[in-house]
Amino acid sequence: MKSPIIRITKEFKFEMAHALKGYDGPCKNIHGHSYELLVTVLGTPISDLSSPKLGMVMDFGDLKQIVRSTVVDVFDHALVLNSRMSNNLIDSLKQNFEKIIILDYQPTSELMIADFAQRISNELPNNVKLKYLLLRETVTSYAEWYSDDN
Repeated sequence: MKSPIIRITKEFKFEMAHALKGYDGPCKNIHGHSYELLVTVLGTPISDLSSPKLGMVMDFGDLKQIVRSTVVDVFDHALVLNSRMSNNLIDSLKQNFEKIIILDYQPTSELMIADFAQRISNELPNNVKLKYLLLRETVTSYAEWYSDDN
């Protein structure tokens, strides 16, 4: 029997605040979201009869560990800002809050999902490929990343 190509997906949730430097609407102010991240990987199930992971593309627990360590634990309950914000503001926030992340890009869902794709891809086993991400910012708004488009 030919080995099937299978996609598996794991869902994650985290809370994060951000502000969009130079934006022309209310999101220029610090505000937060309850994010949902869906991560889909592709591979063939392990066929080695001696492997404890027999029949798995990858252990969901291993995928969970990768996504938590590269994305969720990093961004959960953080304030995320663009490095173009004023240095005085950034310094003041860092003196008053513990988890401030300064990115070299605007922290929109679109750019964050591309960043997340790179972070996750770098940690996946060689036989597993990141295929799809969905980053839900609100109940009605989300960004998607497809490997075939990138």
